This record gives sequence, structure tokens and C-alpha cells, in this order.
Amino acid sequence: MNHIDIEKIKYIRTVEEATTYLFTQIPQSEKIQKALSLAIKEHEGQFRRSGEPYIVHPILVASIAASITEDEAMVIAAIMHDLVEDTHCTTQMISEAFSPDVAHLVEGMTKIDSIRDTELIPSHSNEKLVASALSFRKMLLASIHDVRVLVVKLCDRLHNMLTLDALPSHKQHRISEETLVVYAPIAHRLGISFMKKLLEDLSFHYLFSEEEQSIDAYLNKNHHAIELKLNGFRHHLYQMMLENGFMEEDFEIISRVKHHYSIYLKMQRKGISIDEILDLLAVRILVKNPIDCYKVLGLIHLRFQPLSSRFKDYISLAKDNGYQTLHTTVFDNTTIFEVQIRTYEMHETAELGVAAHWKYKSGSEAINLDWLNNLQYQNESVEDFYELIKNDLYSEDISVFSPKGEAYTLPRGAVALDFAYAIHSEIGETAESCLVNKEKMSLLSEVHNADIVKIITGKKKNPRCSWIDAVKTSRAKSNIKANCNQRRHKIDTLTGANILATIMGMKVHQIDKWFTKMNCEDPSRLATDRERLKETVCRYIEDMKYENRFKSFVASRRFKLKAQHIGSLEFISNHAINDVVFDYCCHPKTGDEIVAFLQKNKAHIHHKMCKKASKMIEQHESMLFVKWVNETTHHYHLIASMHNAKGALASFLTHLAKLGCDIRSIELGKEKQEHIQLCEIEFQNLEGDISRLRSKIEQKIRVIQFIRTDDAYR
Repeated sequence: MNHIDIEKIKYIRTVEEATTYLFTQIPQSEKIQKALSLAIKEHEGQFRRSGEPYIVHPILVASIAASITEDEAMVIAAIMHDLVEDTHCTTQMISEAFSPDVAHLVEGMTKIDSIRDTELIPSHSNEKLVASALSFRKMLLASIHDVRVLVVKLCDRLHNMLTLDALPSHKQHRISEETLVVYAPIAHRLGISFMKKLLEDLSFHYLFSEEEQSIDAYLNKNHHAIELKLNGFRHHLYQMMLENGFMEEDFEIISRVKHHYSIYLKMQRKGISIDEILDLLAVRILVKNPIDCYKVLGLIHLRFQPLSSRFKDYISLAKDNGYQTLHTTVFDNTTIFEVQIRTYEMHETAELGVAAHWKYKSGSEAINLDWLNNLQYQNESVEDFYELIKNDLYSEDISVFSPKGEAYTLPRGAVALDFAYAIHSEIGETAESCLVNKEKMSLLSEVHNADIVKIITGKKKNPRCSWIDAVKTSRAKSNIKANCNQRRHKIDTLTGANILATIMGMKVHQIDKWFTKMNCEDPSRLATDRERLKETVCRYIEDMKYENRFKSFVASRRFKLKAQHIGSLEFISNHAINDVVFDYCCHPKTGDEIVAFLQKNKAHIHHKMCKKASKMIEQHESMLFVKWVNETTHHYHLIASMHNAKGALASFLTHLAKLGCDIRSIELGKEKQEHIQLCEIEFQNLEGDISRLRSKIEQKIRVIQFIRTDDAYR
């Protein structure tokens, strides 16, 4: 990969400067010179909004393309990518003057631009940006059969982002939104990480200028401290490598600070401050052979304290886009560093993705774009498609086959039930079991690339609501959710009638009759809304006044509801409850959806979806209104620096207990200094405000890292 001087490209304004820079990236050839002459001639008299000749733009797009590939056809196509759209030149003329391959690439670029201009929705439109992304995806599917077109288009977008200052602010905003939602994820899927980071940071500058300034201010203020830490850690690694048999020419150590948009995303997703980001500071170690990667990893783990939960081996299990690297996170004194270990060849692939292969072979081979060709979601709503943007573009895909050899693309981590829903929603709903490579497996078994899966169905629908968290595709999730909502509504309707019948000492058919007479709203709410239940009882008492005032008076005393608390449960009833029994058949846990049956002054608790409970509900057993008092328990991960003194740990654990922390695991790290050791704890707490809880913990101990582990992005 040739070095791209982004700052230099940004300020090039003349044809001479652009041409000179192009030939620092690729040797001059007769074909490239011919393409330049044609493009300069055809674009003569055309200027960009910033004032420079228009031809400067395609030459610099070609320069960016040349820096990542030696494919001459791509570079020539980049030079001429706007000719068909903006001049009298045709693809037939380009094919005759150069080659069908060049004409094919130029035609692909032209189709992208023409469909994009007519279909993409402006930023100020009332329609969501994801509608633009939907149109863009359709356009890509309709026009792209060669991944090189995408790569040239990314180069084109990168140069447009570098020169966005010349446009009015509303256009800057619109183009940056589109870049962040569509182009950066495509760069990610193609594995071109340097371009993904550039596109994200350039978009971030226009979309979140205040946040960018805040991050800049922090990095500038702490610049010297950060440099000292990185240099110190690099020196420790350098000495470690030399002491263990590596020669200076055998390796290279590169340090970096996480890029701006990535910092911002981590802060948003985890609700943390910038100094809590674990991989803010990182080093990358490049070696010659894959076996050396594992040798270096072993040396680092023996020398520095690792965070075992943050180790990933992408060498033995490479990502679908070819990315291979060992990731680990370690402490050096009290500072946390992310360490990436890879070979020089892996580094080339990580930076250039699919383009890395064009350094060594012809780029004319078509590359599979199955990850883009997922047509089964065409009818999703625009809002749902936003989730698919994240899942489809940012996730890695696998291909799974039916017994007949039909291929289905699923996200990595998908289970057999995802495959069933991918075939047809009816197959998913009636699925009972499956065969994976002819072995009987659970429907929730993870499927892998090239697996052959056969779904065995039954006659009845078999949706299980707990499965919604196990499946990965939105098709499976939305179908399970819809079926379970129907089931839940039916259960709540019957439960509401049973609760009211229990309160009033009546038969359910009498309650149903009264509902019809009074034209009551949905009785399902009586099972979940305590106020609605109280209002309905009051309404029944009022209705009795018309029949008999004395009966109404007696009823008002007999049906008087009161709240009763037992443990973490609240009951609303006119019956005394002496005890609570959690039934063995479904073992409901805190926070689960539950129902309660009244048996001899005892409340028997079942999960709402329990089969035994369903039968009892349908048989109109006596029931109670029940709710968890404290439904939300938050999960936290804490790394603290502790004095290595007798009783220090016991004292700290006592402090956590007083704060209501339920400790799930604890690990004491090895000593980092003479009197200091690190303590890593996982615990639960009812407090949802992480800042408030942190301030209470810091009254007793120095906190190094503190995050919520139950956030949606974990």
C-alpha cells in the first residue's frame, strides 16, 4: 500500500499538481496518459463549486485508487468515471478506445450516480435517512456485479468528503449522513479499514462538530501524558521482544489513539466518559510469520496482566472480509492498552481488505457480494431497515444450504431457526426440530458456513417467546414477536377475567356477561394495569347501585382492594395472602413476566408462558394481580486499584454490600506495584444511574474502569 497524503490531496487545486501526485502512486503508462488526455479534453470548461477545474477531482480519485491497487483498469476508470454522465463520451467509445473491462467499470459508476441522484432523499426531507439507504441498496443490487466498482466509488466519495467545505451546510449535512450510514459500512464490509475510519471521521466533523471539539480538547489537553504512556509501553514491548530472541528487523511496533468517531460511538453506546474507554490507547505489533504472532502473545501475557474477557483470536478464525489479527488488552502499571498482533501480510489485508489481493493478481475476477444481495427483507418497514443496516452491513455473513443445495445468507451467529424463517415464515412458525449435516440438533443450535440444514415441521404453530433473544435475523425476531404478542394478549385477556372473578367471587362466564353489558374496553389490561383493575371494580360497585343500594354498600366493603407486599412481589387483592410459592415447573426469575394463582391463601407464581399455567388459566382457576416491586436489576463490571493491605478486600466488599451490590464474580489481579493490586468484580445493583453509583464506590477505592454490562450494545 502506497502512503496516501490526505492533507496534500485536500489542498491540490491545479491539473498539474493532481497529475504529478497521481504518478507518485502509479507508474506512467501509455494507457493512463491516453485516459488523462481524453478526460482533460472532455471536461474542459467544467469547474467545481470551489473554483478549480473539474478534472482535478477524477485525477485525485484515480490517485486514491492507485494507492490501494495496481489494477490499471480501475485507475483508468477512476479518471474517466464522470465522462459518460457529464460529457458526450459513451461507454461504447471507451470500450473501443481502451477495453471492455474499463467500459464496464465506468458504466457501473455511471449507474450508481444516475440512480442515486433520482432516488436519494435530501437531509431536510421528512422521510428518514434510512429510506435513502434503502434506495441506495436497491440501486447497488441493480447495478453492481464487480466489487471494483464499489472500491472506485469509495475513492470518489472520500475525495468528495475531503473537499466538502465548498458546499452549503445543508448539503454538507446530507452527504455526511449518507457517507456515515451507507459508504463507511460498505468500506467496513470490504475490509478497507483505513478508508472506513477516514469516512467516519470526516462525516463526524460535519454531523457532530461539538462532540468532535470536545474529544479534540481532551486529546490535546492530555497529549503529553498520552504520548508518555504510549512511548513507555512501546519501549517495554521493544525490550521484551529483543530479550526473547527477536531481531530489530523482525518486527515493528506502531502506536495509536482510537479515532474520533470510534471514541464517540464507544462513549454513546456504553454511557461512559472518554477516560473510561479501555482501548483508547493501542499498539500494533507486526511480525513476519503467523507462529510469531502467538509467540509474542505468550510473551505479553507472561509480562503484563491481561483482561481475559477481551482476548480475540482472528487468526485461527478469520473474519469473512479476510481480517486476521490477535487482539488482547493488558495493564502496564495502572494504564490499560489494547494490543493487536499480526503479520505484515495480515496488516496489508486489514488495511486494504479485498483490494489487497489485487496487489498480486488481476482484479478482473468478480468478487461475491452475497452480503449485499439479501433480498428477503425487501418488504421491511423503513424503521426496521435501520436495524438491518446495522445487522446486514456491519455483521459478517455465512452461507447455509438446504438439502436441495439452495443457498441462504445469514449473519454469523445465526441459529437453525433463523434459517427456517429465511425459507418462509410458515416454516419458522411450525418448525419442531432440525438436521444439521444429517445430525439431529436443536432449533437454537448455531449454524456455520456451508452447513446443510433440514427443518422438520409439525402441523401446529410452535412459537416460543424466549427464543426471540436467541435468533439473529430481523425476519425471525419480528415473526416471533408478532406471534408472542398475540399469545400474550390472549393470556392477559383470560387472566384479567379470572382476577376479576376471584375478587368478586363470581364465575368467569358471569364476568364476561357483565363486560358485554357495560361495553368494557380490552379486559387484557386488568392483568397488567393496577389502576385499571381498581377502576373496573369501582365501576362494578357503581353498577350495583342501580339494582340494590344495600348490595352496593356491602360490595364496597367486600371488594375493597389493598396492596400486599411479600418479598419483591406486590399483590392487589381483597384476599389475605400468607405465603408465596414459586412453582417448580417453570422456575420464574426476578423480572420475568409472571401470573399468580390463589390456593388456600397462598400465591403460586408461574411464568406467564408456562404450559401448566396456561391450562390453569383456561380452566379459570382463582387468580391474583401480581407485579414485581423492583423489576430492574442492573449489571456492572468494575476494575479497581486496591492497596495490598490486610483486610482491604474485606473492607471494600463490606462497602459494596452496604450499597446493595450483589456480587457475581471477583478476581484479584497480580501486584502491579509494591503496595497496589487490581481487583476485577462483576455485580448487580438496583441503582441505574452509573455516575451516582460510581461516586459512592469511589468514596472507598480508586476506580480504574466502571461500565454497565447490560447495555444494548454489549
